[in-house]
Amino acid sequence: MQEAADLFKALSDPHRVRLAILLALRGELCVCEMAAALGVPEYKISRHLSVLRSAGIVEARRDGTWMQYKLSAPRHRLDECLRECFRDCLANHRTVQADLQRLAQANCGEGATRRAS
Repeated sequence: MQEAADLFKALSDPHRVRLAILLALRGELCVCEMAAALGVPEYKISRHLSVLRSAGIVEARRDGTWMQYKLSAPRHRLDECLRECFRDCLANHRTVQADLQRLAQANCGEGATRRAS
C-alpha cells in the first residue's frame, strides 16, 4: 500500500501530472520541450522531474548535452492503469491539448528536430 501512496504523492502536483501525461503521449522529451509545453521555466520542470524520478515514475538518459526523459517501465498494475489513464482519459483535456500545441511549436534544437521527424 505504501508504494501506491508514494506514487499518488509524487503525482499530487498538477505540473507533475501534466508532465507524466506528455511523456505518456509523446514518449521521450527533453527539459526544454517540457518547459515550452507547460509554459514554465526549465528549473521548475527539472525540480518536478526530480520528484518523479525519485518516485520511479520517470527515467532519464543522456543524449550528448541533452537529458532525455521518459516514463519508466510499469512496476505493477497500478502503474499500468495510470499510464492508460494518461493516454486514454486525460489526453483530450483542454489543458493537455494546449500543452501539446505549445510542444508542437517548441524549438529546442535537436529535440525539436527529433520530434518533427
